[in-house]
This record gives sequence, structure tokens and C-alpha cells, in this order.
Amino acid sequence: MRPVRLALASALLGVLGLAGCGQAQDAARTAPSSAPAASTASASPAFPVTVEAANGRVTIERRPERIVSLSPTATETLFAIGAGPQVVAVDERSNHPPEAPKTSLSGFKPNVEAIVEHRPDLVVLASDIDDVVAKLQKVNVPVLVEPSAADFDEAYDQILDLGAATGNADRARQVVDDMKRELDRLAAEAPKDKKLTYYHELDITPYSVTSDTFIGRVYGLFGLVNIADKAPDAAGGYPKLSAEFIAKADPDLIFLATTKCCGQNRDTLAKRPGWSGLSAIKNNRVINLDDDIASRWGPRVVDFARTVSDAVREAAG
Repeated sequence: MRPVRLALASALLGVLGLAGCGQAQDAARTAPSSAPAASTASASPAFPVTVEAANGRVTIERRPERIVSLSPTATETLFAIGAGPQVVAVDERSNHPPEAPKTSLSGFKPNVEAIVEHRPDLVVLASDIDDVVAKLQKVNVPVLVEPSAADFDEAYDQILDLGAATGNADRARQVVDDMKRELDRLAAEAPKDKKLTYYHELDITPYSVTSDTFIGRVYGLFGLVNIADKAPDAAGGYPKLSAEFIAKADPDLIFLATTKCCGQNRDTLAKRPGWSGLSAIKNNRVINLDDDIASRWGPRVVDFARTVSDAVREAAG
């Protein structure tokens, strides 16, 4: 398991919310619905506000104007809810949107001194590594820890948390409502008469995901059957599959989250021993995903779902 690409796999792949190249999320347990998600954050833009984050109840006294984000998902969310002008620095793996002020700051190895140099009045993390939260609190910097979402409701809740914490509660609620509406629409349009099987490649090792992960829940919206669910060792939802296991399962669809990082595509898969005869390869049903979008649980999960929806409708047609 390579340290950068699968950092989220450590400790059962659920602690870091960092970018791209096939990173995974924690087990997901519920699918989206049109019902409002319960948020632990106040919806009022007035300050002070108190947000219930993974590191407990955090009170933010005034609207932050110098936010540092060390989580690519949080960075995407902050910009999506209108808090972009308040962000002064993001970590080295926050690559969306392009205007995000990327720095050499690391979410894997956060350096408190380097963070403090940006004079933040709010820091957002995906994980409390090396007691960075306590160290920042010692210098009176409020911190929100928003880890990998275990399900859609947690993803929605994090967006609402960041909205409340930054004074953008109304826009955050609109983003969540739009996400729910679009995911519900895509799920409703999914073909109901075919049970297509799929393989999601998280890493060329190859690691995959089961249906009990956030990624797996996205596929679950469309009634797809996950071949990884029958893996002998689920490894917390992220099993390492053998080439022989995948070849024997012969999935109808193959989704690659190893395109940007590792240059994988239909042609490279066909060169793997025993794979040239796979149905997905012969029928041109290998789908190249954007590694980053497929590894994050923010607003762009809708883009991921659209890609899956298009592939399912084409294969079922």
C-alpha cells in the first residue's frame, strides 16, 4: 500500500480527508434522501456560533476572515458555499478550485508554526494528527476537525458546519439542498431491470471498495452489484483484490480512480495477465474517473454520481 495514495487506508482507511489518487473514505451507512439532514451547527449567521465538529463543540467568536484549510474536501466546500474570499491558505493537495491559495502546508504532517504564520482565525482539518488541535488552541486559534464522512448525511452535515462557522449558513443550506435534489433525480432515473456488476479500482495494487463505504454508497444509488463485497477479507471496507478474483468475477463495468495518478485506462487494463477477455474491456465499459472527485465527499460527489449514472444508462441500454 503506497503511503501517499492510500493514506486514508491507514487505521481502517478513515482518518485523513486528503486529496486524490484513489484515497478512500470510512464506511457509509445511509443513502441521500429528500428529507433535510440533521445538522449539528447553528444555521444563524450571527456570531458567536458553536459548531459540533469531530473535536467537540467549537465556539467561533466572530466571522473568520483568515481561514486555513488542510483538507481538500473542506477547501472545495468552503469555496462552494461562498467562503472562498475568507480562505488565505490551503494544503498542498487542495487542487480545487484552481484559485484556492495552495501552499506547502501539509495535512499529513501539519506544522503548527507554519500554520500560525498565516495568522488564521479558523483552521479546518480532516484529522487531529500529532495533537495539532491542542497546539493551535494554545495560541487561541479555533479548529474544526471534519473527517471523512461515513455517509451522505455526515457529508451534508459537514457542509452545514462550515457554513455556520464561516457566516455562510444560507449558501451552505442551498448547496446541500441542490446536492440532495440532484442525487435523488439521478437515482430515480437509474434502470431498474438490470443488476449490473462493477469493480472500482482505488489503487493499482489493486485495492477496491465495498458497498459499506462512502464510495460504495454512490454506486448503490444506481442498483449496481459490487464484486468486492464477496472478497475474503473486506479490510474495513477496502479489500485488496487479486487479479484472479477480479477476472473470475468478470464485472460488467470497471471504474478507474487510477487515471490521473497512475495513467490507467482500458488499454493498460487489457495488458494485465488474464484481463484482456474481461467483459468490461471487450465491451468498452471501462470508465475513467477523476481521481480527486472520486475520493472526496464534498459538493462534487454529484459530479461523480453523474459519471456513474451515464455509464449505467449506457450499459443498460
